[in-house]
Amino acid sequence: MYVGIDVGTSVVKAAAFAPDGQERAVEARPVGLSLRDGRAEQDMDEVYGAVVAVLAALTARFPGEPVALAGLTGQGDGVWLVDGAGRPVRAAVSWMDGRAHRLLDGWLADGTFEAVFRRTGSAMFPGCPGPLLAWLDRYEPASLDAARAAVYCKDMVFQRLTGAARAVTDVSDASMPFLDPGTRTYDDGVLELLGLGHRRGLLAPVSDPVGTGAARGEGLPAGTRLANGPYDLPASALGAGVTAPGDGLLIVGTCLAALVATEELDLGGEPAGLYVSTDRAGHRLRAMPAMVGTAALDWMLSTTGVAHEEVDGLLAGTPPGAHGVRVLPYFAPSGERAPFVAPGLRAELSGVGLESTRGDLVRATCEGIGYAARHCLEAAGLDGTLAVCGGGTRSPAWTQLLAEVLGWPLRVVGGEVGARGAVLAAAGRFGVPLDTTAWTAPTRVVEPAPERVAYYARGYEDHLTRLEWARARC
Repeated sequence: MYVGIDVGTSVVKAAAFAPDGQERAVEARPVGLSLRDGRAEQDMDEVYGAVVAVLAALTARFPGEPVALAGLTGQGDGVWLVDGAGRPVRAAVSWMDGRAHRLLDGWLADGTFEAVFRRTGSAMFPGCPGPLLAWLDRYEPASLDAARAAVYCKDMVFQRLTGAARAVTDVSDASMPFLDPGTRTYDDGVLELLGLGHRRGLLAPVSDPVGTGAARGEGLPAGTRLANGPYDLPASALGAGVTAPGDGLLIVGTCLAALVATEELDLGGEPAGLYVSTDRAGHRLRAMPAMVGTAALDWMLSTTGVAHEEVDGLLAGTPPGAHGVRVLPYFAPSGERAPFVAPGLRAELSGVGLESTRGDLVRATCEGIGYAARHCLEAAGLDGTLAVCGGGTRSPAWTQLLAEVLGWPLRVVGGEVGARGAVLAAAGRFGVPLDTTAWTAPTRVVEPAPERVAYYARGYEDHLTRLEWARARC
């Protein structure tokens, strides 16, 4: 049995896989997220307890069956301050946190933001470690003084599961925003640009790429081989079979994430997204992790009183264009971070009248999210195959709509894609041969209707125009 662990923002999951890649069982536990005044924090002990609980429940379903190896992935960004044993110094600051937006606004205005991008290929956003560490250094220095390391979610879990003497991270998590993508080591010049040179010692050593250890018996049998990373975006790309240059993955989750495999490094153009380094030297993912996603649809469903089970019927009963209703779906309190950075951007609805229906509002939201996804994929350089995964793909009608808005056939990859990728990464690190083609086979392929592709191509141009106007006002 192979086990993949995915420590998400709201749910922690552990999945068991057979040697041929078939998903055998999944255990999940929700975890809390404290949202207040633009701040988003998590209890590290609760998160770690959920990891141990799902692992214990999963292995109990297969009594006496050994775990060949386990792979760990989880949410990226944020700041998880820990002591020498990986235990919390304070609550974890989530990637969704917006407290550092004024710092980032200043860096956008004075050129620091662009200077960091030109060195690392990372476009900072309020919830990434650069602004958050700078905010903590300015307003909560005692927490940094008390910490041994500022790590990422999966690094905290790995240290506690293995009992490692010190925290380590991997090249994927370290990619934002301190890693030099050429040398795959920290760029001390970036730390100086952000006023964090004196906090250099908090950055966990980068294990490139072998972050491995043995479980000490909490949740997993003692001695189980465990690999730390990559974090959830590159793990999902690996689990979806996105490794050839030009091939892409769209994760339709709470937020959208567009990733395209590449061997190029272009630090020109509009600073946005990031380059995620992977276990393979010279191989990267051009990532556009947007803030827009299914959370925007959830807001619209809640506001209009529509149940999730009604979405497919409403989409089927409402024509493309939603009778003129348009939605710019940028609902996140921290604005947008890809394929552009605009902390002040907010959602807009237009074309709404007394005759507009719930179906119009729902379809316009789904179309708006699709246009945002297309913008991200184009910016990331998609020119090969396109895989999709995430909760949004559970809706057949929305998946069909996405294929037509994107103008691309979609390889739908089901199951726990991040956990699957974590296992494949672990297999690579431990030298365990697995049939990656079988492990990453799509559950179905969705072909777009040509006439709707042409219609949505015009709609996409209109979306970009309206977005330009909105960005000029924010």
